[in-house]
Amino acid sequence: MASQIQAEARRLALGVRQKRASGLDAFLNEYRLSTDEGVVLMCLAEALLRIPDSDTRDRLIRDKIGGADWSRHLGRSDSLLVNASTWALMLTGRVVRLDTPGVGEGEAGGIIGRLIARSGEPLIREAVLQAMRIMGRQFVMGRTIDEALERGRAAEARGYRHSFDMLGEAAKTRADAERYVAAYGTAIGAIGQASAGRGPIAGPGISVKLSALHPRYEFAQAERVMAELVPRLRRLALQARQLDIALCVDAEEADRLDLSLDVMAAVFTVPELAGWEGFGLAIQAYQKRAPAVLDWLADLARSHGRRLQVRLVKGAYWDSEIKRAQERGLPGYPVFTRKVNTDVSWLACCRKLLAAPDAFYPQFATHNAHSIAFARVLSGGHYCEFQRLHGMGEELYDQVVGEGGSACRVYAPVGSHEDLLPYLVRRLLENGANTSFVNRLADAEQPVDELVADPLGKVAALRSVSHPGIRLPADLYQSERRNSRGVDLNDPMALTDLAAAMLRAESAWAAAPLVAGTSTSGSAPRAAIDPADRRRQVGTVIDAAAADVEAALVAAEAAAPAWAALAAESRAALLDQASDLYEAHTAELMALCVREAGKTIADSLAEVREAVDFLRYYAARARRDFGVAQLLPGPTGESNRLGLHGRGVFACISPWNFPLAIFTGQVSAALAAGNAVIAKPAEQTPLIAHRAVRLLHQAGVPPQVLQLLPGDGAAIGGRLVADGRIAGVAFTGGTDTALSINRTLAGRLGPIVPFIAETGGLNAMIVDSSALPEQVIGDVLTSAFQSTGQRCSALRLLFLQKETAERTLRMLAGAMDELRIGDPALLSTDVGPVIDDEARQTLHAHSARLDHEARPIRTLDLPSGTEHGTFFAARAYELADARLLEREVFGPILHVVRFAGDRLDAVLDAIGAAGYGLTLGIHSRVDSTIRHIVARARVGNIYINRSMIGAVVGTQPFGGEGLSGTGPKAGGPYYLPRFATERTVSANTAAAGGNATLLSLEDED
Repeated sequence: MASQIQAEARRLALGVRQKRASGLDAFLNEYRLSTDEGVVLMCLAEALLRIPDSDTRDRLIRDKIGGADWSRHLGRSDSLLVNASTWALMLTGRVVRLDTPGVGEGEAGGIIGRLIARSGEPLIREAVLQAMRIMGRQFVMGRTIDEALERGRAAEARGYRHSFDMLGEAAKTRADAERYVAAYGTAIGAIGQASAGRGPIAGPGISVKLSALHPRYEFAQAERVMAELVPRLRRLALQARQLDIALCVDAEEADRLDLSLDVMAAVFTVPELAGWEGFGLAIQAYQKRAPAVLDWLADLARSHGRRLQVRLVKGAYWDSEIKRAQERGLPGYPVFTRKVNTDVSWLACCRKLLAAPDAFYPQFATHNAHSIAFARVLSGGHYCEFQRLHGMGEELYDQVVGEGGSACRVYAPVGSHEDLLPYLVRRLLENGANTSFVNRLADAEQPVDELVADPLGKVAALRSVSHPGIRLPADLYQSERRNSRGVDLNDPMALTDLAAAMLRAESAWAAAPLVAGTSTSGSAPRAAIDPADRRRQVGTVIDAAAADVEAALVAAEAAAPAWAALAAESRAALLDQASDLYEAHTAELMALCVREAGKTIADSLAEVREAVDFLRYYAARARRDFGVAQLLPGPTGESNRLGLHGRGVFACISPWNFPLAIFTGQVSAALAAGNAVIAKPAEQTPLIAHRAVRLLHQAGVPPQVLQLLPGDGAAIGGRLVADGRIAGVAFTGGTDTALSINRTLAGRLGPIVPFIAETGGLNAMIVDSSALPEQVIGDVLTSAFQSTGQRCSALRLLFLQKETAERTLRMLAGAMDELRIGDPALLSTDVGPVIDDEARQTLHAHSARLDHEARPIRTLDLPSGTEHGTFFAARAYELADARLLEREVFGPILHVVRFAGDRLDAVLDAIGAAGYGLTLGIHSRVDSTIRHIVARARVGNIYINRSMIGAVVGTQPFGGEGLSGTGPKAGGPYYLPRFATERTVSANTAAAGGNATLLSLEDED
């Protein structure tokens, strides 16, 4: 059988090479991602057609076109599509270069060159737009379903069938979902009429994305999804059944697999669909769970006595899955890290499908000659349906259609060119990767026998099953430190275990001063209250008395020299041990964060992971910076060594908004540097701090070296800061408090005391008209409302370019409606309570002012069940001028300002004039705009999103407080001397982070 498969695969591959490539195949063959021109085209195709204003379009064209060498692609292809596009791009590139002094005079000289130059940017713009439209027509079957059905008739006459996909991004609002449902319904009606009774196998069908049917299609919102999305899909399925056409549910990210199967099963088992074999779904072979999913589906189909249609694909989100697992610190990857392993998995799934004809009607989606040959030979010549993408694989499948009972269905996108863009770029990424079969088949230097070799043989020859260039998430930081361990909050089994552990951990928590390891009896106990329900007491707290402060100072001063003398490696080992203890107590620490600080489940997990990462990060820095002293060059006979040493006793004063992560970051940095520490936690969250100190002591940090003083900030913190035995202060909190500490330290006699402060800010995000609104909204919701807006780095000011502002604001209002406010102990909660009533009253006062001075965009209603907590409804306002926002507003209030595209410098001036510089976000596809902002903005952390595909993953989202899995925030390391302002710039350029050339992302969707 193996030799038969090999021969068939070789025949198909040679048949393609003997033909002239056309359509997208020809285009992708010429403009691969390995070329600068291929990357430029990807950028232009993704953004250009949806940018409404000419100025931004011109900037994007100038940004991308001028540096590429288009002329070298002219005439290398026989395809009219390729050459027409190349002429437009080459002409444009030459004109663009005329604007650059000293460049291109010789190229575009003469009368024609001068004429073009005088025609200016409108001509350039139209040329590039036309090139993009040419590309768009190749990728999309039709702008409307009627146009697509008409265009598909010629292919049907040659034996092809179609499954039509109504293009569009995932729904962000209820209105989006309703629009997509209506579009699907209209399309089903038109397809049913065109099918004319041919049935779900011989006739055309439709493909449906569940993420388009509900704005919160995610596991955390499973209850809503089952109640709201299932009826929508059921209506569409019943309509398809009535018209007797096929309906296929498309596959999406691994996070959604369990939820997808629940939705699919709920619809498949509807009694009204009995006897209809047109319902199906796509299965991604690159997911390690694919074979098990097929077993589950087989049981489901057999239990109801009818077959499921199964489209077997290899998968279209590989890069996102890899990066997402790394950031979340998962034990492994949900997908295979080698392309060849995905190929083998596809073959194994193919076997399962063919072995269960009573359960499945298989549809093999591939552009790979060996995969096609395998399915044909294994089926024994019986009927076999394949699928390909519209515009691709025609030369391959023209050899298959009608031969030996084989049929081919074309996956045909339908929609406007603006809607096709993310889809188009994904296709470019998948098929332009250097290990893609489509890519390699077009390379005449690639031997055919090697291309069609059995993937099983390739796997057998590997030294390791996993890809050596893709480390496990735990090894993300290589040998420096381990990544913090996460919990998959989309895994029902993991959630069950986590919930049980958190319930077991809940107890009558208590906190008290820890002075030299002893809990003192300071003042009378006070109650610690749950901010989500002030009727619930979380625990008791004993605040430190004046005697405790003095005792802690005496003990710390005495312990500091021995701790500083301890080898850096030994200090680092204790911090690593503490990180392991934190991880072992993840559920308990999360429960504390939920109950004492009002943090959601997701935020609590991130809090613990960031704290763990701080411990490991500073342990690594201790080894690197405080190990062997550095030998400096000098005159003969001298030995000059540079070493770092602890200063003495550090006072670490931490906030309530990150009561574990920032508390641990301050303490671990000071300990790593060889300092004794007196930690003063926020009044609102001493229980968390007390448990953290106990774990550090358990790890081996001497009790005299690390001491805890809960209590009033002015009484405890003020006394510590003023005391001459304090050799340094680390503080995170309000600007007013930081200024007060600074004045106190400045007035002290003796040595100048280092003061490391991180305060809040009026953090801004700048969004130009090249940004994709769906990506913008995702980042805005995360940054403005995650942690109930109680982050130092939360988004406060959103600047929107006026040309796209109205659409973005409509989407923002609708997306805010989908947020869920409530008990943070529920996985479905997005926004929990603010920390206390004082914070709530401050927010109400600010909102009352804005109700008169600004335009309300959206104010959410507080649901029932929040009456007894300190909840504040998230809201957004549009300001006429950014100067209306005079100081930081610490909570879930977003302020929006529109700006003209030519007034970007005025925006930057307004941000600078605010006097804050913690974080800045940028959403733009124009590199020159990004460079200009980065060069001018005086901001410590800049997050750039120039992502070119739909899902934003990768670098920490704007507003992150140093999210777990990405390393501590740029505020650290606390113990290093500061001779210059530290600054970090994080750019999210693509979901793969540039891995497209490492592995094929997917070449057969």
